Amino acid sequence: MDMFYIPALASFSGSASGTLASIVTGWVTQRRKDRVRHSLRATSQREELYRSFIEEASRLYADALVNDKSEVSKLVKLYAFIARMKILSSDAVVEAAEKAGRLILETYLSPNRTLVDLPDLINEMDPLRDFSEACRRELQSADRR
Repeated sequence: MDMFYIPALASFSGSASGTLASIVTGWVTQRRKDRVRHSLRATSQREELYRSFIEEASRLYADALVNDKSEVSKLVKLYAFIARMKILSSDAVVEAAEKAGRLILETYLSPNRTLVDLPDLINEMDPLRDFSEACRRELQSADRR
């Protein structure tokens, strides 16, 4: 009578191990997909934040070149972007954003520029270069992961 149980047990254990392997494989695959989806969403959020910061900083820098008076409310949005970067971004990106913010503030405090000043301005025309490069490096390193 014991001989009849051995094939049944072998069949059951094979079926159970196949089912367990299928469940574990499905779970691992789903976790991997979730991780990739989360990474893509985080990268997308940072790209949107960086785009908004660049647009706002560019607008403020252009305004600062021709105006020496600024309302604090104009700068608040820029510093709100920097505060969000402190949560989402690397230290290098935050430092570059803060540097761009200081440059804009210093430009407001300096005398107005005119078209005659253009040759001297050429060297300063890309106040967001360091920021853009830091963002590119961060996003490229995120893509490698």
